[in-house]
Amino acid sequence: MNEIVLASHNQNKVQEFRQIFCSKKIISLNEIGFDKEIKETGLTLEENALIKVRKVFDFSKQTCISDDSGLEINFLDGAPGVFSARYAGLKASPIDNINKVLRKLGNTSKRKARFRTVIAFKDMTREKLFEGFIDGNISKEIRGSSGFGYDPIFIPNGFEFTFSEISSEFKNKISHRFLAIKKLYDFINLK
Repeated sequence: MNEIVLASHNQNKVQEFRQIFCSKKIISLNEIGFDKEIKETGLTLEENALIKVRKVFDFSKQTCISDDSGLEINFLDGAPGVFSARYAGLKASPIDNINKVLRKLGNTSKRKARFRTVIAFKDMTREKLFEGFIDGNISKEIRGSSGFGYDPIFIPNGFEFTFSEISSEFKNKISHRFLAIKKLYDFINLK
């Protein structure tokens, strides 16, 4: 297996996968000429990951992976969850989503959260899901300038810093996405 298509136009995500999954060549949707929007109509991370991987596999006929990630906050009954990317609306920016979370949490001390990733893998003969998660807490304000999505407000357990306050290299050794990718990587190498 020389190349794996990552079902994403998000260059931050593509870069993160390339850094973590360094022994395989990860190529983006742009590199295979896939410019269609994939509607994420699933009600779970698993459903959305499968929708994306099947659509891109049908187009490319190459080994594909896709992921869906969500921030699940206990106090908000698991929200934003599967709606993390569009929590503040379809056209909302990441900062809009972050601000909505901070508004909803207000001054509560109940800030436990979990970042969760589900990766779907598909090739000519198999389809499989891999999950990774990391527990933590939501900060009371935006902290740090690196990373993307909810990184500026997520503090992993055992740390005092948000994902945005640590280097991407370090984040990529502890993140939910790393844990899911490691399971995928082990599966591919044992296959």
